[in-house]
Amino acid sequence: DDQRPGQFFSDGRRKVDYVLVFHHCRQTSLKGSAHHHPPHRLNVISNGSFPPADPVGGAEAYLEGDPAEGEKVLIREEFEARLLEAGLEMERDTEIRVYGPSFTRLHAPWSVLSREAEFLKIKVPTNKSYRVREERGLSGTLSEFWRKMNQPFQPSIPQLDHSTKHLAHCFSRDKLHLYNITSKDTFFDNATRSRIVYEILRRTACTRTCQTMGITTLIAKGVYDSAFPLHDGDYMVVGHSEERNDRQLLHDEWARYGAFYKYQPVDLIRKYFGEKIGLYFAWLGLYTQLLIPASIVGVFVFCYGCNTVDTNIPRYTLSLLLLAGCLCKALCDNCCCKKRFINKLID
Repeated sequence: DDQRPGQFFSDGRRKVDYVLVFHHCRQTSLKGSAHHHPPHRLNVISNGSFPPADPVGGAEAYLEGDPAEGEKVLIREEFEARLLEAGLEMERDTEIRVYGPSFTRLHAPWSVLSREAEFLKIKVPTNKSYRVREERGLSGTLSEFWRKMNQPFQPSIPQLDHSTKHLAHCFSRDKLHLYNITSKDTFFDNATRSRIVYEILRRTACTRTCQTMGITTLIAKGVYDSAFPLHDGDYMVVGHSEERNDRQLLHDEWARYGAFYKYQPVDLIRKYFGEKIGLYFAWLGLYTQLLIPASIVGVFVFCYGCNTVDTNIPRYTLSLLLLAGCLCKALCDNCCCKKRFINKLID
């Protein structure tokens, strides 16, 4: 079921693009202000029932008990109010927590996505497409032979149609007719939506913290514990369903040690994590392939050193170090980087 409850707001329509996490301390009452609101008022405001009110509740407001924690509450309210002003939609848990983690879910509507995509000059596919001419003759035969030889090393993922290419252009709200917008909810992929929301979080300022900019500074100050986008469902296949989402495909065909001999699904990595991470792992794959000739040379040097170990011990030691260095460099660089993404996929 694509409409997973954890991926959407309580209405089941608006997708959760980002999550803010903070630790909820003991419930206290807000005092010192005539504009007193109940502690759960943002739950109602973020669902759109009422317009945003004063997020601070007065300059002299404070919380009983821990003033430092009270200051964090006021900073969070101001920061989230500015996010609402930027156009983001917000939702919190309706239950009033006494302690423990609390989650604030953010959703970017089409108006925000289109505005920020134009501001960030994000390139998207247009309606204009062209067909790639197929190779014929000797080059086509060699390409087909090489494709069949590499088939066991290809990941088991749905292959994209590379025979047709779509031209890309920077998004513009004045030229919507250029783009193939079948649905505004799915026109921007998850990586692009997360990037747009993060840019808004990064540049939003708070006056209570001397014009502190961005969610990163608020996390460093302890106002928030974490901020992250959600994964595309569970990484384990549930039941006997043969259809797997992108996260399950990446976990099974890429981010595990059993798939070390396969080519990387660069297109799927780019789609799921974005262009920067996709480009990094494309370079890492090329870098690992370039180390293969050095490893082959190291094997020959190692064999030669074994044959001459009785007459030239330093040469044998040098050949052993060369072989070990080449192999370890090739395998460790690839496996360690993938291991980091295993943790990201599982978390």
